[in-house]
Amino acid sequence: MYLSVVIPCMNEEASIPGLVSRLTQAIAPWKDRAEIILVDDGSTDATWKAIETAQAGCAQLVGIKLSANRGHQIALTAGLEVAQGERIFMLDADLQDPPELLVDMMFMMDRGFDVVYGRRSERQGETMFKKATAHLFYRFLNAMSDVPIPQDTGDFRLVNRRSLDAVLAMPEKARFIRGMFAWAGFKQVGIEYIRAPRALGETKYPFRAMMRFAIDAMTAFSTKPLKLATRLSFVSLFMAALMAVYVIYSLVVYQTAPGWASVVLAVSFFSGAQLLTLGILGEYIGRLYVEAKDRPLYFVSDDTRDMVPDVKRLRA
Repeated sequence: MYLSVVIPCMNEEASIPGLVSRLTQAIAPWKDRAEIILVDDGSTDATWKAIETAQAGCAQLVGIKLSANRGHQIALTAGLEVAQGERIFMLDADLQDPPELLVDMMFMMDRGFDVVYGRRSERQGETMFKKATAHLFYRFLNAMSDVPIPQDTGDFRLVNRRSLDAVLAMPEKARFIRGMFAWAGFKQVGIEYIRAPRALGETKYPFRAMMRFAIDAMTAFSTKPLKLATRLSFVSLFMAALMAVYVIYSLVVYQTAPGWASVVLAVSFFSGAQLLTLGILGEYIGRLYVEAKDRPLYFVSDDTRDMVPDVKRLRA
């Protein structure tokens, strides 16, 4: 197998026919040595039925159904573990990232690159809030991360087998695929493209999901939040010392009792700093708790290759 295309799907019933049609055309130069892997991430609509229907007209298509919704990054991991190709192409089912860019990505990989990722030069059909938060997310993530992560990129990329094997060898449960490829290194290059608006369905990343994703990304690739908590504690102690000097000076010089405003200000500041510190520590402790349980990332309930459903586990 030369080329594998991996697409996680969550409630994408309406998008599957158009997705398979465009993918079939995109992989036409390698159709005899290519496979398309659609991973149903516990959809609640007829996504799996649409995958089975599409397979009837596409010999290269492979459908994998997870037993429950595990999230985009886990579904993508499941597809990557199944992929057999020497080159692996990743994209989302909403077709906002053009599969036709595969030809250019293959050309760049022929020139010696291990990872070719798509960089969004423009995001069409998205609200100003979504664009602004995405812009801030990537820049704040890079400021906090110990590893430089390409800005304005997603999981839309073409990777070769050795870079994929390096990422699949990483055992963490909280997956942040684009960051893991950045950490793995190798020769990487970006190709700019215009991201199209979603034609069908609705986004699977509302604000709450985006926040969870951002927290996972930062805690997975940086210890700087922990260092920030330590610095906040020192700042709090310094502020407390200054306020103590001020209170003593006021009592001696002005012989006045401390006012309620200064008390409320001090309590609010130090309480906020303590809660923030505990919250940061809680994120890391929670991650350790999840890793310590060492549960399988996912289970497969159906497989269009007529394989007996088996437990799929990272590094099993």
